[in-house]
Amino acid sequence: MSGVTESPPRAWAEIDFEAMRQNLRIAKQHAGEKEVMVVIKAGAYGHGLIETARAMETEKPKFFGVANAGEARRLYKAGIETTPYILGATLPAEREEIAARGWTPCLCSLEEMVHFNQLGSVKAHLALDTGMGRGGFLPHQVDEALEMLKRCEGIELTGVGSHLPVADEDAEFTKRQFEVFDGLVERIIEELQPDRENFSVHLSNSAGLLNYESRTTNLIRPGLMLYGASPLPEHQEKLQATMTLKTRVSLVHELPKGHGVSYGRTLLDRDTRAAVLGIGYGDGYPRALSDQGTEVLIGGKRCPLLGRVTMDQIIADVTDLERCEPGEEAILFGRELLVSEIAEKAGTIPWEILTQITPRVERRYS
Repeated sequence: MSGVTESPPRAWAEIDFEAMRQNLRIAKQHAGEKEVMVVIKAGAYGHGLIETARAMETEKPKFFGVANAGEARRLYKAGIETTPYILGATLPAEREEIAARGWTPCLCSLEEMVHFNQLGSVKAHLALDTGMGRGGFLPHQVDEALEMLKRCEGIELTGVGSHLPVADEDAEFTKRQFEVFDGLVERIIEELQPDRENFSVHLSNSAGLLNYESRTTNLIRPGLMLYGASPLPEHQEKLQATMTLKTRVSLVHELPKGHGVSYGRTLLDRDTRAAVLGIGYGDGYPRALSDQGTEVLIGGKRCPLLGRVTMDQIIADVTDLERCEPGEEAILFGRELLVSEIAEKAGTIPWEILTQITPRVERRYS
């Protein structure tokens, strides 16, 4: 029907790219002169893959870190010029496209080396397993990997990388991991004599670059911190939240003490003014937040959730607010209510909260 005004969304996420650029500047300050791989896998942690790539390409990263060929293809089709780096082992069916498009894989097995070599010229990095257990060559397997690389004339080794499993949990293990990695890199450089100016050495994720030093790395891989959440709480105040998740009040009504609320009938312990909000686990707002002391922001004040999170709606106690009307905005997380707090209430991690926000939630960019 022509002439009908579209209604506003019930739930939306406001994405602040200037905050993201500022977070990148913080990462660079910690890293010194090192180059950057901007990690944008999983839809840029729920922020929007293409939109984030376009915004961050102006910062001239060396790579965009993606999970698979499908994400790299989306960047390619959108005209993104920054090289995608495939974070993890590749499937056989992905490799022809990766080689043909000039994307950079990390070599996690001898089988991958043989296959990529058969496909022609490809620039690739060698993946080392220094403790993650998710792929790559263990220290005692490195010599065999180097011998294979010497026979693979179709592969140009342009980097070495590994991954930190507990940089935000176990400092002693992480320090030992850096030592092991640096030693292996020095052996590899001595053995292969690569072009050092164009040879990328990378280990540090957000926690790694915030708290540790390496003598060999020249590339960092910030992920979570770019999106405004620090894996190490002591660094949180330096960062700015990049996503603010919002919804609207759809109904405000009075419920008497003892009345049940939501599935399972949580019983009210006082006469309550209840606000129904238009968001639920169908939007990615976790059901695990039910009955955990979770709060939302309405009118700048914290209001506790009542009862269980449902698929499309939640209920907040607004009894103590001076006013609350249908259509009013509510903040689920953002700068004043950190996603890390929400993650803790849900018994999970900020990475999961951000990446599970569903497509039903409209993204608005600034």
